[in-house]
Amino acid sequence: MKPEIHPEYREVVFQDLSSDLMFKTRSTVKTQETIKWEDGNEYPLVKVEVSSKSHPFYTGKHKIMDSGGRVDRFKQRYGKGKK
Repeated sequence: MKPEIHPEYREVVFQDLSSDLMFKTRSTVKTQETIKWEDGNEYPLVKVEVSSKSHPFYTGKHKIMDSGGRVDRFKQRYGKGKK
């Protein structure tokens, strides 16, 4: 690898603003904020609006919008039992 062309890969804390979820992982994202983590060390902090704790798909609150019966027409056309 060429030196000095890759971004710094380090431990970062992500905080979901719409829930209580905070997790530490590794990333190249740049941020000015820091936070003191459970282990006593200080890490860069990245605030996000959506994570797996707050996204409707992962929380089970996801709704499928069927506009104009497209799903029913698809099932009727390509559904089981049709050969």
